[in-house]
Amino acid sequence: MKRLVIGILAHVDAGKTTLSEALLFSSGALKKLGRVDHRDAFLDTFALERERGITIFSKQAELALPDTAVTLLDTPGHVDFSAEMERTLQVLDYAVLVISGTDGVQAHTETLWRLLARHHIPTFLFINKMDIAGTDRPALLDELRLRLDSGCIDFGAPDTMAEELAMCDEGLLERYLSSGTIQAGDIADLIASRKAFPCYFGSALKLDGVRELLDGIDRYARPPQYGDAFGAQVFKIARDAQGNRLSYLKITGGSLTVRTQMSGEADGGWQEKVNQIRIYSGEKFQTVECAESGMVCAVTGLTHTRPGMGLGEAAGAMPAVLEPVLNYRVVLPEGCDAHTMLQHLRQLEEEEPLLRVVWNERLGEIHVQLMGEVQLEILTSLIAERFGVQVSFDEGSIVYKETIASPAIGIGHFEPLRHYAEVHLLLEPGERGSGLQFDTVCPTDMLDLNWQRLVLTHLAEKTHLGVLTGAPVTDIKITLLAGRAHVKHTEGGDFRQATYRAVRNGLMQAESVLLEPFYSFRLEVPDDCVGRAMTDIQRMDGTFDPPEQTAAGTVLTGTAPVASMRNYWTEVAAYTKGRGRLSCTPDGYAPCHNAAQVIEAVGYAAERDTDNPADSVFCSHGAGHVVPWDEVRVHAHVDSGVRLEQDEMETQPAPVRRAAAPSSGLDDDKELRALFERTYGPIKDRGFEAFRQSRKKASSIEQLYVTRIRADDYLLVDGYNIIFAWDELHAMAEADINAAREALVNILSDYQSIRKCHLIVVFDAYKVKGGTGAIEKRHGLHIVYTKEAETADMYIEQASYDLSRKHRVRVATSDGMEQMIILGHGAERLSATELKWEVEQANQHIEAVIRNLQNN
Repeated sequence: MKRLVIGILAHVDAGKTTLSEALLFSSGALKKLGRVDHRDAFLDTFALERERGITIFSKQAELALPDTAVTLLDTPGHVDFSAEMERTLQVLDYAVLVISGTDGVQAHTETLWRLLARHHIPTFLFINKMDIAGTDRPALLDELRLRLDSGCIDFGAPDTMAEELAMCDEGLLERYLSSGTIQAGDIADLIASRKAFPCYFGSALKLDGVRELLDGIDRYARPPQYGDAFGAQVFKIARDAQGNRLSYLKITGGSLTVRTQMSGEADGGWQEKVNQIRIYSGEKFQTVECAESGMVCAVTGLTHTRPGMGLGEAAGAMPAVLEPVLNYRVVLPEGCDAHTMLQHLRQLEEEEPLLRVVWNERLGEIHVQLMGEVQLEILTSLIAERFGVQVSFDEGSIVYKETIASPAIGIGHFEPLRHYAEVHLLLEPGERGSGLQFDTVCPTDMLDLNWQRLVLTHLAEKTHLGVLTGAPVTDIKITLLAGRAHVKHTEGGDFRQATYRAVRNGLMQAESVLLEPFYSFRLEVPDDCVGRAMTDIQRMDGTFDPPEQTAAGTVLTGTAPVASMRNYWTEVAAYTKGRGRLSCTPDGYAPCHNAAQVIEAVGYAAERDTDNPADSVFCSHGAGHVVPWDEVRVHAHVDSGVRLEQDEMETQPAPVRRAAAPSSGLDDDKELRALFERTYGPIKDRGFEAFRQSRKKASSIEQLYVTRIRADDYLLVDGYNIIFAWDELHAMAEADINAAREALVNILSDYQSIRKCHLIVVFDAYKVKGGTGAIEKRHGLHIVYTKEAETADMYIEQASYDLSRKHRVRVATSDGMEQMIILGHGAERLSATELKWEVEQANQHIEAVIRNLQNN
């Protein structure tokens, strides 16, 4: 026997639960036909559902057809509970979409249709309430084909059904023209591939058309193919009357037995055993020892599962499409502990995917984010019923979000004493509705793969806040460009801090945009109220399509901000005297229509948000110190090599001139850059700008060493080039080159004692016959004498290339061509004049230290 999981979906009041009741009764699963208005419907199991006459929670029922065992899942139709319906889609084999014959296709119906298409779910349609006077079958069918899909076929019209089915597929059309018939297998193929959508017209309340729908499902629906390896998809979390946590799941492969050990990566990894397997039908259930592929069951014993989670071979889940749009502060009664209530609400948050519970630590307040007023009323009743507490809520506000309109590179550095991590991220605007996407292009020789995975984990684990109002960010692609870890000092938490700071740093630089939620609306009003309706929509900063004329009046469809339209239904009822009808469906986020006003009202100061810092922490003299966000790039330890268009230096071509005399340094940057770019193309290293910015920031030796010098830096010095560039050493070399060389070594030794970097001074020995080269370490320096036929330039060029892969490298020389080459290696150049300035600053620092010691 075939096994199928079929969901019943509809816009509110279309008769979905009534159809579920009729399907169960007609198949023999129920002996008595219940009714929603009589409060005895089989699947309305909660008191709140019976009172309100709406479905709030999805329900399961089992029914048997001649060739098919069906698990029927009844889902909520009200837009406030759309998430309950949406998560059920993940486990459906087929769907039955119920449409009211009196209302036709509503805005929420189109949302459901898009969700079904997104999940690739074959769909049957049941057009209900056709017993009511005024329903027009041909007009409804035309509307279905126009607003849903041209493949909607009336399966109750045998004269035209075969021909219309053949038109859905070219291959089938050829076979139909030659044979004049269509096989049942061909029809099943069309339905399974979503090329054809069977439409059945009738009345669920009077059981009209229900038997035909069941026969169509039994004949044309095909079960999916399942693998042998175990897999399951969790779609719902609930609790029974005794408080046991239930994980509802569909077995998508293999089988599940009691006492099976399950595991997952959520919450740091977990392993738990299944205690019980239940097969529910309405309120009742039976326990089984084993659940086979295709079955829907509820299991106990699992505490880490979440809706949408995959288990076994089905690991992974699709992100939610619908999101809450309204925010309310929970007002607790006197004597109620906020932390206890927070734990209670966390339980409800597990069960209701469109309930977001937010704890404001600073204010000690609980906030909830919901879809609308109906859901708020249901939440109030649930809290009272389950926890015995009567809570209230404030008037509510809009859930805003933020995104960016321009790319930015964010850098986060975290280096207090004995900690180390640096992260470079590229933030780019994403497509609307894409959420946050994460990727990495960081070379593994720069940052090991395990650290890269950790960065991506930290990106995904946090709700990153924007810098305009502190609202969550969305629709951004974040790419890991570069990073660095320390062999000894880096711990996992260091990359969490660096990652968070890098995101924030990028947001501070990017052009931020405030987003607000929008509704897609359908407004039906009498003809004499159209002018008022159109004026109202324009006043609410909404947009609408050209009005549509219907027999009952005029229909306006369009979009409008939730902030403007959330209570508009009361106005519609008033000015139409109850004849108008407004249907709203969430339509995602778009730029806020009154952003400046909202930002001013919120009064958020990003730089004062200590919980979300954009600044970085660097280490100097054994202690960490904070570097402001707009100065972090200058002090970064690694370079991603990526430059954004707005960061590129604008240069004008300059005459090429070989530097024969010592360069003044910064004055020749443009000339040197132009020479390099004509030879090798655009510069993508940090040499020019990093040094220029650091010189701007460092006006004293203390500032230079605190903000810019690091112990793992390398300084390569072209010894003889410096000797002949400094006047005093040049004069000494005229008399005794060895004395000048020793003098330079002594000067650089004092400099290195303050600089605390790896300093390598290179002297030419390429003219020494048979010379094999030599390296000696003296006074904290590495002194290199090149081998025969190897110049100091050649040695430095190779060394800068090798060292720049993992370290920050500077090269001190006034040879223009050598400067050009080392820039291409990603190193920074330091002219003889600039090195002399740094040496003089170091000497002044040493003298000041000596004076302090003498005075003490």
